[in-house]
Amino acid sequence: MNTTTLASTTRLNPVSRTLPVLLAMEDDAEDVGRLSPDDRLTCHVHGRWIHECVASPLHVNPITRHRWCRSCATALTVSVDELSGDVTMFCPRCGHGESAASARLIAACRASLAAARRRSTRAMRQRAA
Repeated sequence: MNTTTLASTTRLNPVSRTLPVLLAMEDDAEDVGRLSPDDRLTCHVHGRWIHECVASPLHVNPITRHRWCRSCATALTVSVDELSGDVTMFCPRCGHGESAASARLIAACRASLAAARRRSTRAMRQRAA
C-alpha cells in the first residue's frame, strides 16, 4: 500500500481547504489507502484539527503505542504550544515513552498546527481586504 503524508499531497493542500472539507478529504484518502491514519491533520472522531484533541484519552493506544509508555504502562502527557508550534509527549512516571507511533503523531500535530495557523492568517487577510 502506498501512503503519503497529507502535507506532501498537492490535491489535498490543507491551506486551501476549510476544516470540514479537509476532514472529508482525509476520510476519503484514508479509505482508499492514499493516506495513513497516522498522517492525518484532522481527527475523524472529534471533527477537529488533530493538535486540538490529541490530549483526549481516545488518542491513547497501548497496542500501537500511540501516546503510550510501554515501560510504565502509562498514557503519555501531551503539551501543545500553539504560539511556538511545538508539540511534546512524555511519560509522567519515567519521563520517557518515545515510540515511532507517537513520533508520527507529534509530526502530524505540528503539521496540523501549521495548517490551522496558515488558514487563520489567510482568513484574517481576506477579511481585512
